[in-house]
Amino acid sequence: MTQKTSFSFKLAKDQQATLIDILRGGNYRPVPVEHTVAAVETPDCRINLYKSGTCLVQGQGAEEFVTFVLEPLVLQQATVGYEDVLNPEGIQPHMGVDESGKGDFFGPLVVAAAYVDQDLAEPMRKMDVKDSKRITSDDKARQIGRDLRKMLGRRYAVIKIGPEAYNRLYAKMRSVNTILSWAHARAIENLLEAIPDCPRAISDQFGNAAQVTRALMKKGREIELIQRHRAESDLAVAAASIIAREGFLFALSDLKLKYGMTFPKGASPAVKEAAVSLVRQKGPSILLETAKCHFKTTDEVLASAGSSRKDLGPAGAAVSKPAGSFHFRKKQAGSPVER
Repeated sequence: MTQKTSFSFKLAKDQQATLIDILRGGNYRPVPVEHTVAAVETPDCRINLYKSGTCLVQGQGAEEFVTFVLEPLVLQQATVGYEDVLNPEGIQPHMGVDESGKGDFFGPLVVAAAYVDQDLAEPMRKMDVKDSKRITSDDKARQIGRDLRKMLGRRYAVIKIGPEAYNRLYAKMRSVNTILSWAHARAIENLLEAIPDCPRAISDQFGNAAQVTRALMKKGREIELIQRHRAESDLAVAAASIIAREGFLFALSDLKLKYGMTFPKGASPAVKEAAVSLVRQKGPSILLETAKCHFKTTDEVLASAGSSRKDLGPAGAAVSKPAGSFHFRKKQAGSPVER
């Protein structure tokens, strides 16, 4: 089995205190890392304890540190090599669902569903399948996504809601969670076409699970839906997150080819700068084709380019509102989207 080089653990307060004592008293070299309460390195690995309580261990010697220090002295339980013993349901047949692009100004919202069972779990681990947010290289995310899709064959599904369709849907729904519920339900339904007897679907907690249940068609009503915090620790959800991210990254590349400019990820100053330049070249309505216009970033970009939201028309009129401020009628759950 390929040796793992990255581990992440959520530590309780007493476990954090124990780890800090170990790091202070051992032969570790302190290093400056933002948002940490302790960060050290050895010749073989780096250990970061973040203010959130997450301990990240990375490097060629990461597995050795976890096995001989973290497990016996801090966690007080064996985890490496015992994932299936500690979480036997994790490799039982089920699908995971996750999304990419939700918080990005440019590009689509991409939702993916991926299947896992006992035969697929080990090959996925050898590919280093993990939550896509822990994969810092876009090239690696694309590579793992490509390899995953090849291995899974028909055992995955992708729903891509392009910017134009997204803006139309948001103008009607006024809720990102409602759009997510619809897209999650469609991904589940599509994967059930290939694996009709899949018993469970797991996703991260993003809203009312009943919304997803209501959005499911007849053939999906039998499946058990589970929403939970930190669902990305589930192997199927992690696989779905990578496939969704791969799809999002390719969509940004397609935008670059179409418009001859780079479309940065997120909502950073670089994103705003690129958007202002785009609006000045193509006019305000170009945002409807390239961006999620309900973000307040839209108003800032348009103001900088000497325009305003009224120039976007009805599809770009809605601005983000607090969750729960709008209730979406069930009959709209089947609205068409761009694929």
